[in-house]
This record gives sequence, structure tokens and C-alpha cells, in this order.
Amino acid sequence: MSVVRYKKQKVGEVEVFYREAGPVDAPVLLLLHGFPSASHMFRDLIPELADRYRVIAPDLPGFGQTEAPPRGAFTYSFESLAEVLGGFVDAIGLRRYALYVFDYGAPTGFRLAMRHPERVTAIVSQNGNAYLEGFSDEWEAWQRYWREPNDANREACRASLSAETIRDWQYGTGADPARLSPDGYELDIAYMARPGAEEIQLDLILDYRSNVALYPAFQAYFREHRPPLLAVWGRHDPAFVPAGAIAYRRDLPDAEVHLIDAGHFALETHHRKIAEYVRDFLARMLEG
Repeated sequence: MSVVRYKKQKVGEVEVFYREAGPVDAPVLLLLHGFPSASHMFRDLIPELADRYRVIAPDLPGFGQTEAPPRGAFTYSFESLAEVLGGFVDAIGLRRYALYVFDYGAPTGFRLAMRHPERVTAIVSQNGNAYLEGFSDEWEAWQRYWREPNDANREACRASLSAETIRDWQYGTGADPARLSPDGYELDIAYMARPGAEEIQLDLILDYRSNVALYPAFQAYFREHRPPLLAVWGRHDPAFVPAGAIAYRRDLPDAEVHLIDAGHFALETHHRKIAEYVRDFLARMLEG
């Protein structure tokens, strides 16, 4: 079994923490986490893939173990996340890679793909949305904040950051409780309790509207560059519904879509099933 290495890479004023495993000369798979998590969400997936691929999973600024400047000295927006990620990719010398995107990792990774489409060999979207039909009806508070970014609407979004919401809604909805380890959500809850963490996340919640505005551009990228795409989706996701997975076929008719009996954090309960889909897909797309 490949040994996971824990590293840091300076990108401007940000020190990016990342996990890496697998042969250095193997095809690269870049894993991009979502909200409110970090690269630890891939702790079970990485060993399933690292025998065949060089697997790299960074923590984005504002998440996990990555060290970034405080608010005011650094703008916490998705454009900034993509800028740091692009600098990280260049700094560690990645020239070709497949993307595995989840939640916030999707709009961050798709920004990167639009800037350098020649680098992207394939895309795996695990509950990583790029279509309006992917939204559930649970976004009202966030959408109100996007329309009217005042203090009251910002405070209304703070409930999304509570321990109860992270544990019971984000992780618990649609997940088999007997298979759901507390490790992931308890670590996310601890990260959210750090000083200043909630304000950073509220900044990103407001800026999420910039991702929605870019959906037509993401979709144009799919149509123009035709990246091989696998959508493997927890069908009980309370935030991004299965229609978001199926919608990829509108722009990528050959997209492969699999709906599994899991929630938003599908890797917490179904990492082996997802690994099987990913291994089969990448073997055909990258090695066949």
C-alpha cells in the first residue's frame, strides 16, 4: 500500500497543506474538497487509488491545515481560491492531471480547467454541481444573502456553520448511520470553531453567487473541450440533487453518471464503491 505523504507548499502569502500518495511518475489525480471540509475527506479514497495514480489533495485557503492571511489581508473568494490552486499546481510542477471535484471544489477546479484546458485529462464530479437544476430547495437563506448582502441576511446564513448542521444535515442526511464515522464531521466542526473561521466561510457563502454566474461559462468549456467526465453522486444529497449529475449529459453526451445510495459526503460511507467507479473510468480514459 502506498504511503501518504503530508507536505506544504508556499504560494505567495499562502502555505498550502496537501496530501500526496502514489508513484511520482504515474498519471496525476488532483482531489479538490468541499465545504466545510478539507483534504481529510479523501483519507479513505486515497489508498484505494494510489497504487495506480499519483494522488494529490490540497487544503484550500480557509480550510483544514492550509495557512492563509486573515480577512482583510486576503480576499476569501472563489477567484482567490482558484488563483492559489493554480499557483500550487504550477509550484509542484503539474502539467497534466485529472480532476476529482466535490462541492466547493467543483467551481474552483472548473475555473482552473477553463484557464488551462490542455492540462485536464478527465473530470470526476462527486456531488460537484455546475447546473441550476442541481440545486435543492434548501438554498433559500444563501440565495437571499446573494440578492441582499446585508448584515441580517449574513447572520441568517450562520446556521449553516453550526455543529448540528454539519453533523446532522450535511453529513447525516441520506447516510446510513451505522456506516457514518464521526471522524470527518467532528474534525470539520473543530475547524469551524477556530477564531475567524465562521467569518471566512460567510464571505465564501456570499461569493458562491459568482459560481452560479459562471455556470454558462463552465458549460461552454464542457462543450468546447469535451473532457471525459464521470459523475458519481450521492442520490440523497440535501444540497445538490441528482438532476445536477444528469445535467452533465446535456453538454457532454458521453458523460458517465452513477447515482449511489448515499448523501452529500458519499465518501464517508461508500468510498470503496466510488473508488471502483473512478478506477474503471480512469483506466479507460487515461490508460486505454
